[in-house]
Amino acid sequence: MTVSSKRAANVSGVSLGLSILFFVVSLLLGLWSGFFSVFAVSWVFLCAALVWFALVLQFHQSALAEQERLDSGRSAGDGGGRIFEGAEERAGLAGVAQRRLVVFEKWFLPIFSGLTALYEFGIGLYLLKAGGGWAEPETKEPLLCAVLLTAAAFVSFLISRYATGMSREVGWKPLRAGGSILLASAVLCFGLGVGLASFHFKFGIIVDVIGRVVPILLVVLGVETALNVVLDIYRPRLRGQYHRAAFDSRLLGLVNEPGGIFRTAAGAIDYQFGFKVSQTWFYKLLEKAILPLFLFGVVTFYLFSCIVTVGPDEEAIIERFGNPFDGAGEVRCIGSGLTFKWPWPIDVVYKYPTRGISEISIGFVPKRDVKGGGYGPLLWGKEHYEKEYMILVATETESSVSETIPVSLVMAAVPVQYRVKDLYRFLYNHGVRKERDGTKIYEAEERLKAICYNELTKFAASAKIEVGDEVDGSESLLGAGRNRAKEVLTERVQAAADEAGLGVEIVFLGLQGIHPPPELAADYQAVVGAVQKKQTDILRAEAGRNRALSELAGSVEEASRLYWLAGEYQKAKAEGEPNKIERLAAELDEAFAGAKGEIFVKLRESQSYAYEKATLSRARGERFAGQLKGYRAAPEIYKRAQRLAALEGGLGDIRKFVVVADENDTQVSIVDLQEKLTPNLYDFGEIEESNKK
Repeated sequence: MTVSSKRAANVSGVSLGLSILFFVVSLLLGLWSGFFSVFAVSWVFLCAALVWFALVLQFHQSALAEQERLDSGRSAGDGGGRIFEGAEERAGLAGVAQRRLVVFEKWFLPIFSGLTALYEFGIGLYLLKAGGGWAEPETKEPLLCAVLLTAAAFVSFLISRYATGMSREVGWKPLRAGGSILLASAVLCFGLGVGLASFHFKFGIIVDVIGRVVPILLVVLGVETALNVVLDIYRPRLRGQYHRAAFDSRLLGLVNEPGGIFRTAAGAIDYQFGFKVSQTWFYKLLEKAILPLFLFGVVTFYLFSCIVTVGPDEEAIIERFGNPFDGAGEVRCIGSGLTFKWPWPIDVVYKYPTRGISEISIGFVPKRDVKGGGYGPLLWGKEHYEKEYMILVATETESSVSETIPVSLVMAAVPVQYRVKDLYRFLYNHGVRKERDGTKIYEAEERLKAICYNELTKFAASAKIEVGDEVDGSESLLGAGRNRAKEVLTERVQAAADEAGLGVEIVFLGLQGIHPPPELAADYQAVVGAVQKKQTDILRAEAGRNRALSELAGSVEEASRLYWLAGEYQKAKAEGEPNKIERLAAELDEAFAGAKGEIFVKLRESQSYAYEKATLSRARGERFAGQLKGYRAAPEIYKRAQRLAALEGGLGDIRKFVVVADENDTQVSIVDLQEKLTPNLYDFGEIEESNKK
């Protein structure tokens, strides 16, 4: 009689060796070729090796226990043992291997399952983190990798099927754990082999998907194994009943033995309905037809890849075995509508919204959680976007420090909107496409962004940011110069994009936000305020000058002409040129005569004053001549007349009294000739009498 566990132990040992071999080969192959997905699959083989290692130990101990039972039964059949050996001692010596097996299954397998869970979870997180930073710029030999992985998948599939078939026996049920993990490794390797073969034809999505699936699968298996370990602590153990190990994945078992699902479902249905539903013709027909129906559905969905729907704003290019050209050398480019092609991976379609407007952000990273669809007021002292970058701008500010570089730092937010006008150039002139954070990124778009940054940097380095000091006729980027800068930048970016063969048309380029860093906004505003105050003072001075000259001469031009003539006249007098002096004097007199404003008023006032003085002097002389004649005719009368005139003139405002009396008179009569304005109290009686009369 042979020991059945030895066969399972031998299968486990062979599977362990092959798993280690496949782990080493795939690990070295991934590091050599540069494919992250191949590197990730190698750790699944190491996980399978851990499971097979536990199974080797378990079946080896089972074989020892089984051999011990056979030896014990053979000794009992011989009738005896030694003369001094009792029955209890023989039973104790015979159960050593069996007790070791019980201890192994009770303690070693749960502890080993916990360590396996830690490995799966830890290596899954490591691969998730490493996958984001794994660069594949120099991948090589995808076909060689595909051949080796396909061979490993084929061998792993055969062993998993063989081990799963053996696990149907009661004593070999633990082999199901190794068969499940090895089948998962085989499926991943086969899919990766197909993906690497497609990668040779510039179709790398399968490789990328597997590179993302493997870390997630390991994390899920680690979580499941850890939960199984915890649940096994509370699960009752019945003597003589098979206890499924915690590292035996139930999820992988669904894929490894799909028939087990039907058997479990059939048992549940039989229990609920009370009769053998699984023995009915409908259930048996369904059990037989489920696989053809599933395959029919898979084929139908696969044939759906022959139908291509291109949106109204899209264009598409069809690649046949990676070649976008047809037999005539024309690009297979189709417009909007419904069309048909060969199924994947023979024909692959790349669509792009060529009639739509795409936008890239230059100099800033827009906020993703903007509410209301806008950014609010764009103020210098506040941050507007998620992130903003600084650029160098020329400056004309002079510094006393000779080592100071005449540049300034400003932030520029430049949204650029473009449209694809040549889809073939956009997709194929600048390398393969890639994905970042689940979003498809085109190399042509990255090149356009680099061109925009390059042209913006070069333009800003030759522009200036001073506000309001337009001495040389140029305009500032912080002022009205934005309009011209927008036109120049649009022309330069379009020319550079055409030269690079991007196949895009620049629809809009806007300098919507050029401002200093927020922490320096107050200093910039102080400079701007000072410049504006300077301009205000200059304009006020010019306005005062123009007003003064206009009031003085009637116009600024006339005042300038008079000033020039006066200067030339003074210069001619200094040089001593009579003819020139006479000529300039005549011109100056003529200019003053024709001037307006205050000059005209002063000239007319001086002329009136001179006329008045001359007239009065002449009249005074004539009057004196008349007085002289009167004096000569009657000197006494003239003197008395002059005296009376003087008294009349001097005593005009003085009250005068006439006293008529002789020297001998004692009565004086005073005659008051002044008019009385207010009557006296003593005069009331006289007033009444006069009124009666």
